[in-house]
This record gives sequence, structure tokens and C-alpha cells, in this order.
Amino acid sequence: MRRWQAGIRGRLLAGFLMLFVLALATSGIVTAFLVNDYIAERSVNKLRDDERRITELIGAGPQTINSDQFETMLGPPLGIMGQDRDGDILFAIGSSAGREYELARLASTAAAGQIIETGDDVVAVLVPTPGMRMTYEDRETDDVARLILVNDPSVDRDTIIGYAGTMTAIGLTGVVVLMALAVVVLRIGLRPLSEMAQAADAIAAGSRGERLPVSDRGAETDLLAAAVNRAFDAQARAEDRARAFAADASHELRTPLATISGWLELYRQGGLGGADLEPAVARIEDEVGRIRLLVDELGLLARLDTGRPLDRRPLDLAALADSVVEDARVIYSGLTITLDAPADGATVPGDTARLQQVLRNLVGNAVQHNPAGTQIRLTIHQEHSWVRLDVADDGAGIASDDLPRLFDRFWRAEASRSRDYGGSGLGLAIVQAIVRAHGGHVTVISTLGTGTTVSLYVPGPDADGDEVA
Repeated sequence: MRRWQAGIRGRLLAGFLMLFVLALATSGIVTAFLVNDYIAERSVNKLRDDERRITELIGAGPQTINSDQFETMLGPPLGIMGQDRDGDILFAIGSSAGREYELARLASTAAAGQIIETGDDVVAVLVPTPGMRMTYEDRETDDVARLILVNDPSVDRDTIIGYAGTMTAIGLTGVVVLMALAVVVLRIGLRPLSEMAQAADAIAAGSRGERLPVSDRGAETDLLAAAVNRAFDAQARAEDRARAFAADASHELRTPLATISGWLELYRQGGLGGADLEPAVARIEDEVGRIRLLVDELGLLARLDTGRPLDRRPLDLAALADSVVEDARVIYSGLTITLDAPADGATVPGDTARLQQVLRNLVGNAVQHNPAGTQIRLTIHQEHSWVRLDVADDGAGIASDDLPRLFDRFWRAEASRSRDYGGSGLGLAIVQAIVRAHGGHVTVISTLGTGTTVSLYVPGPDADGDEVA
């Protein structure tokens, strides 16, 4: 019961039941008011019609009328009460019987043709009948000065009440039938949700390849299932990336740790001493530096992944690029590294240290992964409210199959060469993460034997979500 109350079926059935009952109750109340008004109006119209017939009959001259025939002529549920000139009651027939004194009291202050209403909703009308006599129970009454025609609507109301009771029973039966049909319809209609729940349970139990069923009808449940499947796919990809990241990080750390452990074990066994000790310590320091660099880069990526804000202040990207180029010329004195930037600079809101790290990574990659003599060009363009910085070289280029994986963490196109250069395989991943944290993005165009161009798009101070030109 608790599951039904909390579930969609229970809520929908409760909603249907409330709507059915509300519709029946509203229909019954409205019908009752309409029927009551109809009965009241019908009673008054009947009295007016009988009043007209009696008036026409009296207008033809003095009449002596048999009460039974008169009652038959007017028809049920009419009642007739006669009074003489002094207001004394001469007779009371039909629905007037039992109400004689109340009718006489009300008629004493009523005008001819006025509708009179008793305490129990019986309506009557006063009709003058001068010169009229009536034969009542085998005797002839005195002159009947006036008649009081009475119509009791309770007869019609009793019929309507009986009809209403029957309709209520039919309505309740209809509610039961409709609820039963609603259960069947809901069971059929919610079957896709049940199947989705079963598939989700299977996924939660470890069936990572399981997905929610999706038909080609394009129904709402299909759209929901497709969206959930996309979420599951994204989650699976994220888990795969996390596993690969953990495995790669473990592998990257294992190599320098194994080297350090090997040198220490050799020292402990007495295999190092004298002139060999200094080179061994230098190797250990190199491996510790690799570990420190790797840990720092992993920490930076973790901070960027969590969306921690950067220290963004207005800076001149052209001046920052110029400082990086000057440093690169000193370090790589045998290479040609040039910068082409606007004379008035290129101001962007950003973190100086992080953007400097981006430029150093890109310039370092261009130097380390290309043969001697490669020319490297940094170019800054102002495109509407965005700034584009290109780092281009005329080196060996990158195979088209490798381009989609350039920004994957720990991925190397030439793993052995990268390790020789001291790289961690995180440089481009860091570049992409930092640029995204600034609201920009990175693109790469490369052709084997021709060279590579890495383009950074960074929003300027007035970008406000404008599209890149």
C-alpha cells in the first residue's frame, strides 16, 4: 500500500478517482439546481394554465360543476379549495387537503392571480369564481366565491429523487468500472517505465553494457530513455577515463619510483661508493623532480576540473607572449622563434601565471617534438571581442589519426621521445583545461611534413558570450 501511495500508479489512480468523484458531484449538484428550478417553474406554469381555463369557464356564465370532473379536467397533482364570500372553507380536494387553514390564512392577504407559497414549498394561486357552484360528495355547495388552486411539486421531486438515486448508483458503478479500466491502462501505459526501471537495476548491479529500451515511436518515455542512456554513456566514458587516468598516473609514477628504489637498493647493498655516488644522487634528484612535476600537474588538473575560479585580471596577452618568446630564445638559442602581435597589444581578462604556463607548454612542445631548424611563429589576432593566438611551426606535423587524442591525459604520439624530453603527457591537457577555465577553447590544425598550428581563442573584456568570428 505504501508503494502504491508513493508510486506513479497510485498517484494517478488517486487523481483519476478524485476527478471522477468531483465530476459526478459537480454534475449532480448542477443537475439538482437545474431540476429544482425546472420543477418550480413548471408548477407555476401549470397553475397559470389552470387559472386561465377556470377564468374562461366562469366567463361563460354561472356554472355548476361536479368536483370529480373538475379535478379530472385540471389533472394531478392539482389540489382545489373553495371559499365563500366570507372566506369560510367549503371544500378541499387533492393536495389542498390538510393545508386548508394555512391556505386560507395566506389567501386572506393575497390578491387575485397572486402566486402563494406555503411553508413546505407548495404553490397556489387565488382565482375569483363569482356565481359558481360545485357538487362535492353528492351535495351541492353554496356559492363558491373563489377557488385556491394548489400544485404540490413534491410529487415531481420524489420522482426526481428516485431518478437521482438510480443515477448515483449508476455513477458509482461507473467509477468502479473506470478505475478498473484506469488500472489496466496505467499498467500498459507505464510498462515502458517498468522496463526502464528493470534496465536501470541491471546497470546498477554491474551490467555496464545494459541500456534502457528505446523504441522508434518517439514517445515521451523514449525521449526520457534516450536521455538517460546518454547520461549512462557519459558516465561510462567518465569512468573509463578515470580508470585510464588512474592507471596512467600509476604507470607514470611507477617508473621514477622504480628508478629511485633501484638506486637506493644498490646503495644499501654497497654497490655505490666513491665516484659513483654523485651521479646516482643526481639521477635520484631527476626522478624526484619528475615525480614533483607530475604531482603538481595532476593537482592543477584536479583544481581546474572542480571549476575553482582563476585569478582573472586584465592583462596584455601580447606582452605576455613576448616574455615567453624571449625566454625561449635564450633556452633554445639555435632556433628561430618569432612573434607577430598588434602594436597596441591585446588585453584579455585572465590569470597571468596560468596563461604563461599555456604559452610555455605550446612553445616547448613545438621545440621538443620537431627536428632542429624548425621555425616557430606566434601570431596574435583581434577577432571582434575575442583574441586568437596561434603557435605555428613548419616541423614534422601530426598524423590525422592522432589529432583527436592530442588533449587526452597521459597520451603521447611518440611515448619514448616524450619521456626522453621529460614530458608527463599532461601538457596539452593542461593547456586545454586552462583555456576552458578562461571561457575559451583550443583548436589544432596539422599536416604531416608541413607543420602544426595550435590556436587559442580567449574572450576579451567585452566578449559577453559572443561567438568566435
